[in-house]
Amino acid sequence: MTLAFLNSLGTGEVFFILLVVLLLFGSKSIPSMARGIGRGMREIQNASNEIKRDIQNSVVDIKREANLNKALLEDDKVKESPKKDNTSNQATANIPEKEDEQVGEA
Repeated sequence: MTLAFLNSLGTGEVFFILLVVLLLFGSKSIPSMARGIGRGMREIQNASNEIKRDIQNSVVDIKREANLNKALLEDDKVKESPKKDNTSNQATANIPEKEDEQVGEA
């Protein structure tokens, strides 16, 4: 619903509309109607802010999960690379050095 007709309203037309509203509803009921409209707008605004907050919290949670997953993958890569180096070093480290000395003595 577009409110394009509001752009073409002049000051005189706005006063006329307000006069008609005053005549139809009376001066006693207009303040209570305005309060009701204000409360309704406030509730809509609060609901809108709550939805925005929920969406922002979801985005933050998703980013946090993505960062944790990324960190876990990097930790796994770091842990795997030293293990490969240690296994090659362990294979040569199991050979005793005393065999060379024993062969020379015999």
